[in-house]
Amino acid sequence: MADQGASPREQVLEACRRNNTELLEEVFASITSSSKSARKDADAEIASLLNNARDGIGSGVLHIAASAGGYEVLDLLLDQPGLEVDELDRMEGDTPLHKAVRYVNESDKADWEHAIQVVDILLDAGCDPRIRNKAKLTPRELADPRNTELRSMLQKAEYALMVQGDVVDDDDDGGSGSETD
Repeated sequence: MADQGASPREQVLEACRRNNTELLEEVFASITSSSKSARKDADAEIASLLNNARDGIGSGVLHIAASAGGYEVLDLLLDQPGLEVDELDRMEGDTPLHKAVRYVNESDKADWEHAIQVVDILLDAGCDPRIRNKAKLTPRELADPRNTELRSMLQKAEYALMVQGDVVDDDDDGGSGSETD
């Protein structure tokens, strides 16, 4: 049997490890061109590939890219319709946001400003900072206490989600007060 090279799953995982947007775009283009139906079917096939691809220890594509600080690959992945952003990895029960915080923690203090962008893009994509991992820690609780910028960013995101439904609907119909004369 002829060697057919790496599977799309293997290529996507490798692209995430190496922050290789070209390889990731090639995989997406291959799926899009091989999809005999509409773009919608290609999007569903890409979403299925991304949501089901796991490495040997159970990390998904967003976990791998966040752990590697792959901002460019994360940007490309998060543009894909149907991508699950809050999936848990098998080992620690971490979300991609937990992995991004770990990446920032492992970075040199001089690189924190760049590394925090990885956390920021995940928050912008809708990752929930309130989810706890197997150790019962939220990403904010996992963050290095000396990194006040990161902790503040995560705290603001938690607060924004908590008050999201607390908007008071203004029934102002022009009247003032109790409408009694």
